[in-house]
Amino acid sequence: MPAPLSSPQTLPLDAQSILELAARSMFQLFSSISQGMFLVDRAGRIVWVNEGYKRFLPALGFSSVDQFVGHMVDDVVPNTQMRRVLETGQAILIDLLTNRAGTFVVSRLPLRDEQSGELIGAIGIVLFDHPETTLQPLISKFAHLQRDLDDARRELASQRRTKYTLASFVGGSPAAVEVKRQARRAALSSSPVLLLGETGTGKELLAHAIHAASARAAGPLVSVNIAAVPDTLLEAEFFGVAPGAYTGADRKGRDGKFKLADGGTLFLDEIGDMPPSLQPKLLRALQEGEIEPLGSNKVIPFDARVIAATSRDLAALVREGKFREDLYYRLNVLPIRVPPLRERRPDIPALVEVLAEDMALRSGSAPPELSADAVALLSAQTWRGNIRELRNVLEQAAMRSDSQHIEVQHLEEVLRESGVKQIAPPIPAAPIPTDGSPSRVLRPLAEQVAELERRAIDAALTATGGNKLAAAKLLGISRAKLYERLEASV
Repeated sequence: MPAPLSSPQTLPLDAQSILELAARSMFQLFSSISQGMFLVDRAGRIVWVNEGYKRFLPALGFSSVDQFVGHMVDDVVPNTQMRRVLETGQAILIDLLTNRAGTFVVSRLPLRDEQSGELIGAIGIVLFDHPETTLQPLISKFAHLQRDLDDARRELASQRRTKYTLASFVGGSPAAVEVKRQARRAALSSSPVLLLGETGTGKELLAHAIHAASARAAGPLVSVNIAAVPDTLLEAEFFGVAPGAYTGADRKGRDGKFKLADGGTLFLDEIGDMPPSLQPKLLRALQEGEIEPLGSNKVIPFDARVIAATSRDLAALVREGKFREDLYYRLNVLPIRVPPLRERRPDIPALVEVLAEDMALRSGSAPPELSADAVALLSAQTWRGNIRELRNVLEQAAMRSDSQHIEVQHLEEVLRESGVKQIAPPIPAAPIPTDGSPSRVLRPLAEQVAELERRAIDAALTATGGNKLAAAKLLGISRAKLYERLEASV
């Protein structure tokens, strides 16, 4: 019977004797303390079993050792991995084996010839039977760790699911309706989408909505804010890191956002801030559908739909040489312009209501209530920061009010301290009497229209510091038309 350990030929004679003695002692020790042992030859045929293993034979369908020995191990020990040890020469130190004889913790070790080192067989050792009782503390700890891992995976999956749908883009104005129409059309395609608009207009919300309405809705939505990641880390963030790519790198490597988004959508926010050095690699990834992790020479295919967004003028950056023209054309396949809040003023009352409900949900209190004059004041502002600024003003006003009610004075105080040049809401026309009697306050329509125009022009000039060109743009009229109205009001 071969010894499970071999002795190097360079050892002195006394050292060889000690090693051979240790090998025999270890073999006898394992045979006595284990629940059972057996040996197979190079072909996988069982050649020996110890006394302990005999008790498993009836469950395996054998009444004696003589019947068991001589069979191929794959034929008589279900689910065994001894064949893998014989094929690879690698040990399987700890494993769980389950068959009709029970569930066992086992080890499988290759046996080699002392002289040539050639593989001549393998030994199977049953370390524990009934591991559910013997190893209960270890199994309990493993089960606890497995539950934690499952919880973490579920949490990560929930974070990569869409938070918004097209219904989340509040508004029924013509501008809002057109944006949602274009978003639905984009969801039907797999081409890249480029969302253009000022900060705070809802570009990220639309990216979520397009993904949720697309055929990739069941896949992950992975977001990268390019402006928030240092240039030196962007390549690793995008493409991942190969194992041991640099000092301090994870030995197992790390997947990049492109790989994580495989089968879903990759949202590249603030694409206009992409450093020039990385733009060619991004272009190649989009064109070829494959990436090369940092420190690797192996390309990895991916399948992710790209939605990019920017608050910058990409066309101007291309003309200035700060953004690659070919990358711009690759991204600008389905452009969607997200209008600023000042171009969809009719949506502001509905937005105020939704924002108030969300504020209440986050704080656990009742939603603030705004008077009609307060809503009118909000609807009249230009909102340079768009919906994000509107929310900030609402939150500040709610904190300053002693009750749930927000009045005009609360908003005026916040707007004034924020340095916003307030625009007064238009004065509503006097009500028309319904009893058929003449009214002293009812004036000709032309006079009322002229007064409203005059108030709107005064408010626009105040908001722009007297800049007539800016005031004309704010009012949506030409500068010549503004001069015409000013002359008419003199």
